Amino acid sequence: MNIESIYFDIFLSCGMIHLVLTAVMSLFARHQVKYLSIAWIMGIFAFALLSVSYYASTQKAHPGILHPAMLIALVAISYLQSIYPLSIPMPGYLQWGRMWRYAAPALVFIGFYVLGILVGDRPLVINGLKDIRDNIFSSDLLLRIGMLLTSFYYIANIFLLPRRLTQVSYPHYLVGYSTLLGLSAIFYLFIALNYKPYLMMVYAIIFTGLNAYLCLRTLETTALELPKPVVKEVKKAPTDEDLRKSEMDFNEANLQRFQRVEYWMQNNVDVWTNSDFNRDALCREAGINRHLVLQSLRSQGYNNIRDYISAYRIHELQRRIREGRVTTVADGQDVGFGTLKTLRSTFLKFVGVTIDQYLQENTPTKE
Repeated sequence: MNIESIYFDIFLSCGMIHLVLTAVMSLFARHQVKYLSIAWIMGIFAFALLSVSYYASTQKAHPGILHPAMLIALVAISYLQSIYPLSIPMPGYLQWGRMWRYAAPALVFIGFYVLGILVGDRPLVINGLKDIRDNIFSSDLLLRIGMLLTSFYYIANIFLLPRRLTQVSYPHYLVGYSTLLGLSAIFYLFIALNYKPYLMMVYAIIFTGLNAYLCLRTLETTALELPKPVVKEVKKAPTDEDLRKSEMDFNEANLQRFQRVEYWMQNNVDVWTNSDFNRDALCREAGINRHLVLQSLRSQGYNNIRDYISAYRIHELQRRIREGRVTTVADGQDVGFGTLKTLRSTFLKFVGVTIDQYLQENTPTKE
C-alpha cells in the first residue's frame, strides 16, 4: 500500500468521525441550543478533512514550505480552536459582532491571497530558506507571513484559555483540554514549516481524538441532568430461593438482586455512613458478587456501585439537614464522605445545587 492510499484512508476516517460528531451534536442542538455552535464547527472540520482526503488521493507532489493551503488551514483551525471550547456555555454565534472582529485579521490575509490568485498571481513554490530570501518582498510571501503571524496570535489565545477558564465556572476538564489544543496547533505549525506526510497523519489522528473527547465530555453534562432513580422502601429482602427462581428471567433476576441490595442499605444506615464502607463491603454484605451487583444497579438506572452508595449518603444527608441534625458543611461528613471536597462535589452532582445553598434553604429555623 502506497503513502497516498494510507493518507487517503486516515483522512477519510477522520472526516467520517467528524461527520458522526456533527450529526450527534446537531441532534442534541435541537433540544439545547448551546450545542449548535459545536455542531457547526465539527461540520466545518468534517468537510475540510474529507476535502484533504480527496486531495491526498490525487496529488503526489510535495507541497513545500509554507504552502498557502497549509497556512490557510492553520489560520482557520487555530481561530476555531481558540473560540469553540468557550461555546459550550456561551455560543459564539450569539455574538456575531465579536466573532467577526476576532476573525478580521485572518479574513483580511486570506481574502487578499485568494483575490491575488483570482487575478492571475501564481503561488510561489518554496522549498528552503534560499527561496524565502530570494522572494522576501513578493506579495505572495508577505501574505503567507501575515497568515503565519495571525496563526501565532490565535495559538497564543489558545494557550491563554486555561488561565481565563479558571476564573469562571467552566468544567475543569476544559483547562487541560485547551492546553492540549495549543500543543496540537504548535505541532501543525511545525508541519507547515517542515512538511512530512506521516506527521500530517499523526496530526489528523490527534486532532480527531481531541474533538471527539470534547464532544463526549460536553454530552456528559446532559447525562448528568437525567432524572435520578427514586429510592423506594423494600419491606422484605428476596431470599436465596427467590434469586434462584428468578434466574430464568434476566430482568426479574436483576430486580430481585437489586431489591436485596436495597433492603440491606435501608436497614444498615449506621454501616454505610462510615467512610470506610465501599463497594466491596456492599457486595460482601449483600452476598452477591460485584459483577451481578453492578449489573442489577445499572438495570435500575445507577451508573456504578460508587454512585449508588453516594446517592444513599446524599439522600441521608438531605434528610438530616431537613430535620435540623446537620447545620454545617463539616457536619455533613458524618454520612460517610471522607473529605469535604468529595462531599461538596458529590452533593452538587446529585442535587444540582451546592450544599451551602441547600443548607441555607432547608435548615429549620429556631423559634
